[in-house]
Amino acid sequence: MRYIRYLIIASIAICLIVVALANRNAVTLRLLPEDLAALTGYTFSISLPLFVVIFAGIAVGILLGFVWEWMREHKHRSEASQKGREVSKLKREVKRLKGEKHEGKDEVLALLEDHS
Repeated sequence: MRYIRYLIIASIAICLIVVALANRNAVTLRLLPEDLAALTGYTFSISLPLFVVIFAGIAVGILLGFVWEWMREHKHRSEASQKGREVSKLKREVKRLKGEKHEGKDEVLALLEDHS
């Protein structure tokens, strides 16, 4: 199973390297369209290889997906935490009640009575 995972990772790496080599030409990224940039006076642009733009877009998309999913699952995590606290509270209460039930009895007989 471990070798299959390594094979899959290696094939993905080879695909990414091939995409990077095929898209080495520089592209110019602009923050605003040229007409709007001329109107506002803010003309920010940067030249990067196309594969950097592609990989950065993928990374940002994955990051946004993780954050979105983490926020979406918040209610489930908080509910599970609340149920866990409730379970531990009930366990403490059961332990206390068993202690009261067997108070004054022999410990061995109390243990045998609990397991029967």
